[in-house]
Amino acid sequence: MTDRPERPLLGLMMRACAMLLLSTMFMLVKLAGESGVSAPEVMFWRQAVTIPTLLLGLALTGNLGLLRTRRMASHARRAATGTFGLLCNVSAAMLLPLAEATTLGFTTPLFAVLITAVVLREHVGRWRWTAVGLGFAGVVIVAQPGHAPVDPLGVAAGLGAGLIVAAVSFQIRDLSRTEAPVTCVFWFALYGAAFTAILMPVYAAPHDAWQWLILLLIGLSGTGAQLLITLALRHAAVATVIVMDYTALVWSTLYGWLIWDHLPPAVTWMGAPLIVAAGSIITWREHHLARAISPATALEED
Repeated sequence: MTDRPERPLLGLMMRACAMLLLSTMFMLVKLAGESGVSAPEVMFWRQAVTIPTLLLGLALTGNLGLLRTRRMASHARRAATGTFGLLCNVSAAMLLPLAEATTLGFTTPLFAVLITAVVLREHVGRWRWTAVGLGFAGVVIVAQPGHAPVDPLGVAAGLGAGLIVAAVSFQIRDLSRTEAPVTCVFWFALYGAAFTAILMPVYAAPHDAWQWLILLLIGLSGTGAQLLITLALRHAAVATVIVMDYTALVWSTLYGWLIWDHLPPAVTWMGAPLIVAAGSIITWREHHLARAISPATALEED
């Protein structure tokens, strides 16, 4: 099989569109929470909508065979971890202003470095340790412990999302050696819907047409974001497209201003650049080593 020629501009555009869809999804999650929809129900419909959407698309293109896998246990483990990460992301979006929740999500590369050093016991050099220190200094500034009305549970959820997404990135790295991207997305959605369905008898409630529309759009925007993220990587390396992830802060700030008339306080604008700079340093090191496959995996020596 011949290698596909890289098309970095197309990859960048796809990644940017994915960040717009992802930001839109979390905006809708916040609207759902404010309208009375519980977090477990949001999680269920986020995954449940993906299943028929992908099945229809694969059936129309004659690609249903892509769903065959010999690694069902690995998909289940990835889904279990990812579902908990989704809970953290949804909770952060509901409890925090969107810009602050998005900023805390940028800590994924920092946690990936910690996992690399502490769990995998790989060597981490001064560049990445410096980035970790810089990034968590930014987190402290954004969170303002003991000084501002930032919901501590929301901060914990945002940091938890960063940690779990970092852990999931290692699982995806392993799965991607044998599985197509759409295969990973489908089985994550199927298992995730099954896991959260257990909670539906407790949390499910009647909804009006507006709430059902929000839940449908959450599922569609989330599915579109996942597919665009994976498609972008078919045209350009992660180290090339990862810079577009930070555009999510622009969209979340815009949504916060337009819908909730909220602009981030000065401390967010002070802390966010530190977190973004830390992630950029880690990505730069991976690009420099020319061995990285994900913004959250830095496994080689500095």
